[in-house]
Amino acid sequence: MRTYEMMFVLKPDLSEEQILESKERLRKIIEDFKGEFINEKEGWGKKRLAYPIEDFTEGIYSLWFFRGTPDLLNELDRIIKISENFLRHIIIRQEEK
Repeated sequence: MRTYEMMFVLKPDLSEEQILESKERLRKIIEDFKGEFINEKEGWGKKRLAYPIEDFTEGIYSLWFFRGTPDLLNELDRIIKISENFLRHIIIRQEEK
């Protein structure tokens, strides 16, 4: 398994419950595909976007690190794209040390 970094931006008008639900859904996918959640960088929170996305000027940023397989990446990408709670996301493979 390789180590990945995933940053995603949630819509700023979501309730705390919807935010937690979205994050738990991603964690469950990581577990289901035998991945390993490493950690979430705290302190990002709500920030101003560089440009408006879907008429939003702010977003709730999260940065996660996890280990997984290409199948896990494909599933995370698919789920995030069909979910209405996410504005943007990116998944980057970390360099092996």
